[in-house]
Amino acid sequence: MRNAFAPPLLIAAGLGALAVAWIGPLPRAAEGAFTAHMTMHMLNVAIAAPLLALGIAGTRCDPVPAAPWLFAVIPASVAELLIVWAWHAPAPHHLARTSAWGLVAEQATFLLSGLWVWLSAFGGRTGGGARDRGRSAAGVIGLLLTSMHMTLLGALLGLAPRAVYPHHDGFVLPGWGRLTALQDQHLGGAVMLIVGGAAYLAGGLALSADLLRAPPRPTERPA
Repeated sequence: MRNAFAPPLLIAAGLGALAVAWIGPLPRAAEGAFTAHMTMHMLNVAIAAPLLALGIAGTRCDPVPAAPWLFAVIPASVAELLIVWAWHAPAPHHLARTSAWGLVAEQATFLLSGLWVWLSAFGGRTGGGARDRGRSAAGVIGLLLTSMHMTLLGALLGLAPRAVYPHHDGFVLPGWGRLTALQDQHLGGAVMLIVGGAAYLAGGLALSADLLRAPPRPTERPA
């Protein structure tokens, strides 16, 4: 039986992550520091999105049972891949850095695509609280695919020999001094690799554990 206190706590934690991302120094810092920009991204897509989705899944607000065709995990994960990689191309990224509406559009699509993937993977519980095994199996694939592409993009940014976003100024890191644009990019890539890759990997492993633990439901009753 699911803990009745869990959904409100998860939703509150997700809203708290959004507040950290949007209320405070991060939006202003993201104008000049790639690491701040990437921190906003991870707060939206890898922390707030899963917390909110897990809080909604299995409740009366879960949209998956009403429109299961809209919440197919693999298409959602592919869409998130395209959205994340497109916004990290130099021109769209520059737009998000230099324009308030561009930043809102970028981060909002990150959040919505993350919610789409996580709800597709964890939503749609039956009345007794059990997950559909087919959806869980697809969720494993979708979440691990997302973990891999975030790890790959983070590694490419973190190991690049030159600055992909030279318009960033770097920032002062306490104890290290001012980072160059390339050092800032390397640090931001590491944030994506560690936080984004780990969050989606953890979700995929959690669904895998559920599949291994729960026996398949019989398709028919014995006569």
